Amino acid sequence: QVQLVESGGGAVQAGGSLRLSCAASGRTFSSSIMAWFRQAPGREREFVAAINWSGGRTSYSDSVKGRFTISRDNAKNTVYLQMNSLKPEDTAVYYCAARYYPDSFLDPSPRGYDYWGQGTQVTVSS
Repeated sequence: QVQLVESGGGAVQAGGSLRLSCAASGRTFSSSIMAWFRQAPGREREFVAAINWSGGRTSYSDSVKGRFTISRDNAKNTVYLQMNSLKPEDTAVYYCAARYYPDSFLDPSPRGYDYWGQGTQVTVSS
């Protein structure tokens, strides 16, 4: 049993910044691959970023590369998404996800993740 709770969403103007947090409980956090996905109305859930257990490997979608940074603090059982230079097209519900498979794969597919948070809304105005 794993619970993920996102926070930090809100409204921001284009060019602004926002930091999302995801707090995990129930299972060993340091064993997990953690990721962020987002979903806009009428769109499929889209990969944003992923990070391995140690934080030494990360992966980003092309649309956010250079603007977003994923990180984790295993002592706090928390993963973060720092979002800079936000654009209106970043508007979506952002979801935290976790996987515990031993392949250590930073999977860009939502099918590869077993646990999900409730989502937090990010709205970027122009």
